[in-house]
Amino acid sequence: MFLELTPDFPDYELLDSGDFEKLERFGSCVTRRPEPQAIWRKSLSEEEWRRRADASFLRDARNDERGEWRFASPRTPSRWSVEYRYKDMHLRMRLGLTSFKHLGIFPEQAANWNFIYDRCRAAVSDGRRPRVLNLFAYTGGATLAARAAGADVTHVDSVKQVVTWARENMEQSGLDGVRWIVEDALKFVRREVRRGNRYDGIILDPPAYGRGADGEKWVLEDNIGEMLSLCAQLLADKDSFLVLNLYSMGLSAMLARTAVRQAFGSPAAEQLGELYFEDSFRKQLPLGTYYRMTR
Repeated sequence: MFLELTPDFPDYELLDSGDFEKLERFGSCVTRRPEPQAIWRKSLSEEEWRRRADASFLRDARNDERGEWRFASPRTPSRWSVEYRYKDMHLRMRLGLTSFKHLGIFPEQAANWNFIYDRCRAAVSDGRRPRVLNLFAYTGGATLAARAAGADVTHVDSVKQVVTWARENMEQSGLDGVRWIVEDALKFVRREVRRGNRYDGIILDPPAYGRGADGEKWVLEDNIGEMLSLCAQLLADKDSFLVLNLYSMGLSAMLARTAVRQAFGSPAAEQLGELYFEDSFRKQLPLGTYYRMTR
């Protein structure tokens, strides 16, 4: 089933988009950031963008990946928090202005947090305690959704500072008990297969390119096949789920489905499509593809 998903996230709003930028509200703070997929024109004037933005990201001319934030006022916070609620789940996550233009959450992923929460909550209601593995887990939105539903969660990311950030989010959300692993995701999964471990849910949120804790190189197109093959050996044969996100431009949901089906076989059920937000002028901005399946 192909579905375009956008979550109900009151603490987030896409105000405008265009000319390869986006103007967003995260809680009480409005930010201006590059956005390569916003190929259309802005609806608001440049003057209005400047007036509304509390912080604007400027790319470093020598490095496409990095840059710096310019503040409209000395009172603009460099750290603040947002909240997300769904059913009995109440998450509180700390945001910060990083040199990579990220703020600490990808709000479109809340659509997947809901799915993860529902799957784990259903397992708990059936008297099971699901084991969930979150790979390339960043600041832990999916981790917290699974933990809030009562799952045992292993959170894996290669960047120690990011794992510390995720732990802060757990504490702010009134949760505990997550297993934190600072390691290259592919190396960890290889070892888990050798150990014969199994999980009831696996969340895969790989970057296009990255480095492991010990300098291991990750290239999505080169490594995703092995990663999916290994995860197929880790995922329980019944009553289990997989969530895969792809952010690289040009990688479609159909591509994700084909790769997953080759590794895992035919699922009991599946959903795939695009995650997006609509700005105040009804322009829909795609923010990644997803594939979800259940066994």
